[in-house]
Amino acid sequence: MTTTSLSLTELLAALGTPERVTALKGIRRGIERECLRITPEGTLAQTDHPRSLGSALTHANITTDYSESLLEFITPATDSIESLIEQLGDIHRHTIHHLGEERIWPLSMPCFVGDEESIRLAQYGSSNIGRMKTLYRQGLKNRYGSLMQVIAGVHFNFSMPDSFWCEWQDLVGEGCCSQRFISDKYMGLIRNVYRFGWLVPYLFGASPAICDSFLKGRKSSLPFQKTGKGTLYLPYATALRLSDLGYTNSAQAGLKISHDSLPAYVSSLRRAINTHDPDFARIGVKVNGEYRQLNDNVLQLENELYAPIRPKRTPRSGEKPSDALEQRGIEYIELRTVDVNPFTPFGIEVDQIRFFDLFLVWCLLRPSPELSDDEVARNRRNQNKVVLEGRRPGLTLEDERGNAIGLKEYGLKLFDELAEVAALLDRCCGRNRYRETLAMHREKLLDPEQTYSARLLKQLLSSGQDNGCFGDALASRYREEMLAGELQYWDEAYFAGEARDSLAKQRERERSDSLSFDDFLADYFGTRQTTV
Repeated sequence: MTTTSLSLTELLAALGTPERVTALKGIRRGIERECLRITPEGTLAQTDHPRSLGSALTHANITTDYSESLLEFITPATDSIESLIEQLGDIHRHTIHHLGEERIWPLSMPCFVGDEESIRLAQYGSSNIGRMKTLYRQGLKNRYGSLMQVIAGVHFNFSMPDSFWCEWQDLVGEGCCSQRFISDKYMGLIRNVYRFGWLVPYLFGASPAICDSFLKGRKSSLPFQKTGKGTLYLPYATALRLSDLGYTNSAQAGLKISHDSLPAYVSSLRRAINTHDPDFARIGVKVNGEYRQLNDNVLQLENELYAPIRPKRTPRSGEKPSDALEQRGIEYIELRTVDVNPFTPFGIEVDQIRFFDLFLVWCLLRPSPELSDDEVARNRRNQNKVVLEGRRPGLTLEDERGNAIGLKEYGLKLFDELAEVAALLDRCCGRNRYRETLAMHREKLLDPEQTYSARLLKQLLSSGQDNGCFGDALASRYREEMLAGELQYWDEAYFAGEARDSLAKQRERERSDSLSFDDFLADYFGTRQTTV
């Protein structure tokens, strides 16, 4: 019998034997945490990215995202949850010492933004690749506006160890460590995240409210209520960041990116990258000698695709992400639906990480057939319901067969399956931490008031406080805690070396460019004309 005919329970039993269970040790995780720099007055910082932190273009741990003020902290991949949190904490502690009086905004949705023009595009120097990164952001601004680009999130990177893949492939008689097998199984994980990923914003969504400056006078069909001077909220919302207000990018709603297999995914992604868009064409690409966007296609680059989860392979220098995936297969998975947790200085905590381990291993091992168009639409409806009204009493979702089911009932049913995975991981680790984590988060299904979104909203409504005042107070508190804290994993010599080396790498890139910017872009996109 092969695992293709095994139930989840049978597969877990096969992997849980004494000779196989230790293969589950070594799950690797990484975190990318985004956060805005804010002034002492609580507004968006207008200063340059601090040079003392190093080059945002080449630093391994400290860079910027869309805006010059939107920091991104990146940990290396590690198989220790404790080391992961120590690394993330050290990046925060080191950075705060280089921000002067500025602070780190602790929420996913941005602070008060007076004018979109105050959102400065991230700058990466004069090298061709640096200019390309800034131009890509200019294109995003011209296509979608800047406001949605300063929403912050946490990306959770996840991969299974080689030993696990060898054991699973041995069970099905496919030899050891076939990259095709690994990629196929990771694509199955992704499909299951689309099916059941609503659990993440329900449990960990922390953006039920926004500053009214975020709408900029635009009308919304959402029935917002108001608290404080200018905070809009939905009483049962969990993650407005994931709604059409935020990062879902409704302009991409018509894209059909296939997750049936890695080749199908790469093919459909490339089609979007190479398909002309008449609306974006009206913006223009290079007008009067000035670039407005990289191109006028549906996607300028692969990264423009909004997705709750992505397959990833670290690209080589100058290599496109899709080429890296096609050539070498999936290396790890990036979960992108995690709000910044405002109840911890670092945006994520240990029990969340353990839950993501559980959830993603479950999604990997659970049967995962291809997604039909009807199922894709159903999954989208479930997700939208949860982000806008996930804590509404009696809320119903649609199960895998399309039948109506209460959110609590559905969640508890899924938690019963997750419990089997928790038992397996605890057997591997020799402790009960995964079962304890699962029990903790199960309480949020039984009592929605324990979710992050409910806790945040309760604090706002009980005090009549604005979202901005709440975030501002937390930012000040966390700043003081981080300034007083000591580095735990690295030391200052490490960060000083990274800053120095990253600046040197940027200078070298700027010196070594031999092509004009026009030719560089033409080479990258394969449109350069050569002459004989």
